[in-house]
Amino acid sequence: MTTRRKFLKTTAAAAGALAFSTSSYGRIIGSNDRVNLGFMGTNSRGAAVLEAFNNVGGVNITHNCDVDSRVMAKTAAAIRGFGFDEPKSDKDVRRIIEDKDLDALVIAAPDHWHATAGIMAPETGKHVYVDQPLSHSPHEGEIFIEAQKKYGGVVQMGNQQRSSLETIDLKRLIDAGELGNVYRAETWYAKDRPSIGKGKVVEVPDWLDWELWQGPAPREEYRDNLVHYNWHWLWNWGTGELANNGLHELDVARYLLGVELPEKVSVEGGRNFFKDDDWEMFDTIEAQYKFAGGKSIEWSGNSCNRLLRWGRSRGTVVYGTKGHAIVSRSGYELYGRDGKLIKEVKIKQGKVATSADDLVGGGSLTDNHTNNFIEVIKGITNVQASPVEVAHTSTMMCHLANIAYRTGEDVLVDTKTGKAKNKKAQALWGRDYQSGWDL
Repeated sequence: MTTRRKFLKTTAAAAGALAFSTSSYGRIIGSNDRVNLGFMGTNSRGAAVLEAFNNVGGVNITHNCDVDSRVMAKTAAAIRGFGFDEPKSDKDVRRIIEDKDLDALVIAAPDHWHATAGIMAPETGKHVYVDQPLSHSPHEGEIFIEAQKKYGGVVQMGNQQRSSLETIDLKRLIDAGELGNVYRAETWYAKDRPSIGKGKVVEVPDWLDWELWQGPAPREEYRDNLVHYNWHWLWNWGTGELANNGLHELDVARYLLGVELPEKVSVEGGRNFFKDDDWEMFDTIEAQYKFAGGKSIEWSGNSCNRLLRWGRSRGTVVYGTKGHAIVSRSGYELYGRDGKLIKEVKIKQGKVATSADDLVGGGSLTDNHTNNFIEVIKGITNVQASPVEVAHTSTMMCHLANIAYRTGEDVLVDTKTGKAKNKKAQALWGRDYQSGWDL
């Protein structure tokens, strides 16, 4: 297996590739310059993020990377349709990030690739926009932070509700005391996902590079029910519904409550639907997070039971001593302690994905979030919506609950070091890698 480091030694682009520092990015980008973007993984969510970057302007979409040749061709056509020149297309992201003309890499590949590609890119002087989750394991997130500190550049995760004008407004009201002392948040996600069946080992399709798709993950035989979505529910590649969708609501709850890492994480859940298929994870779970000062967050995940709460398939409720607030991607409602509506604010900017039925999640929130990333790169603003440390902490919320589920015990966290105190949890802190890919 050829790692990026070995790969660098065998390409003409290798010379000086690791010589970048925090102040020596390949191109100095001014506020009026276009940022040259490359995209890794452009099926489904990746296509929505591609459109979002086109919507915000100020960019030049120059590179296109996908291990599915059909998707790569479709994406190249879309980029041309946006009015850009023919992109440089390659199935291997290592060749993409070595191009000195590339300024930033956008990663929407499967979860097991996020940290690996996201750490390679800053080494060559590239900024990174990575869809959630930031990492496949806690240790990968820690390395991601160290890489950003060492090499510099902007790293932003796709927790796009951080850029919702309505959620930001609610945060302002909460901080001003409108809800009194906020002490608890409840979050949820509900979907009616079908069975993924029992996959059959078959020949790899000619449109797919299965070796590159697996990348840093230990090798498994190709099965006919994995690509492009069902890998989410297998531990070798995915992070489950917690980091797939729960991360968004947990991030909002953490933001509104003003909390960092929890001291204790407890879960109860299991696989209740379609138990004879290949799905390895829970489909129903409740995760409880306890924080210093008595604050708490709960996440209820129902992947196969579309249970609506407050008429919504996803959202967050924040409790305070003066009332409560219900917030989602479409806006928020503020209630007094007597339960009467005080204020209701609906999203003002264009369309937004508000339902669990929308698997892509495009809309104005993603536009705002990608625009923030570009403006930080250009120096137009120094207020970043989701720097890597914020992204890591919110991703850790998901990892900790996944670990609690897999070990069958509460996870106790040293909030000063960010490490788990349990031996069983420590054993799942990292992940296994294919030989030659270990970060």
